[in-house]
Amino acid sequence: MNINLTLLGQMITFVLFVWITKRYIWPPVIKALKDRQAKIADGLAAAEKGHMELARAKEQVLQSLKESKEQGANIILEAKKQADAILDAARQSAHEEGQRIIAQAHSELDHMVSQAKETLRKEVATIAMFGAEKVLQKSVDSNAHEQMLEKLAQEI
Repeated sequence: MNINLTLLGQMITFVLFVWITKRYIWPPVIKALKDRQAKIADGLAAAEKGHMELARAKEQVLQSLKESKEQGANIILEAKKQADAILDAARQSAHEEGQRIIAQAHSELDHMVSQAKETLRKEVATIAMFGAEKVLQKSVDSNAHEQMLEKLAQEI
């Protein structure tokens, strides 16, 4: 094998090319590849973190929805209890008012009956006095006395 100057020049050029490439070109390329690899890894990690946060957010939304439903049910139940209490109080109040009105009506009726009795008593006494006055003015005739009693009974 014959080594000539051209082959030696090509070898020196190739060694210089490899050295320059290894010294000046290869480190930025490796750095760019590592940076890109790091960015891709960061992007994948961020995507995974985003998926986890999305899952956590969904869980929180479901939990909040569940709590809201429970609160709504509790509010409705409390409102029903308050409505029942108000209705019971209104019924009780109406019953008490009815009893008071009935008692007042009985009292007024008793008062009216006693007034009517008193008025009737006064009228009967007046009629009796009037009848006695008429009986005493006339003679004690039994026929007249009987007629007078019948007339008095009709007036009463």
